[in-house]
Amino acid sequence: MTDSEIYEYIGAKIRQVRLNKGMSQAELAEKAELSLPSISNIELGKSKMKLASFIRIADALQVSTEELASDGREVMSADNLSEVLSKLTEAESESIKRVISEIIKWMPNKND
Repeated sequence: MTDSEIYEYIGAKIRQVRLNKGMSQAELAEKAELSLPSISNIELGKSKMKLASFIRIADALQVSTEELASDGREVMSADNLSEVLSKLTEAESESIKRVISEIIKWMPNKND
């Protein structure tokens, strides 16, 4: 992704979350302590926002910055690992287990 594509993606995500929360651009601007034109330009991907603005927007929308920046792919957690493995073939599951074993071998030992 180019820089402009990233800003467009995040801007669209901000707009989507704002609309899902029934919030106007003016309300978001007020809560995030930004100008209305700034919110409009950010949502359109026309403005390179500062990190502080990004954090204020996330706070105003009551979502994490990760939610605004993520592409929607689920991050694997320990809680859902066994469920995911159960949907794989035995060969796929064994391959994943070997990869995990190799990764663990290269991790620093916490007892050292």
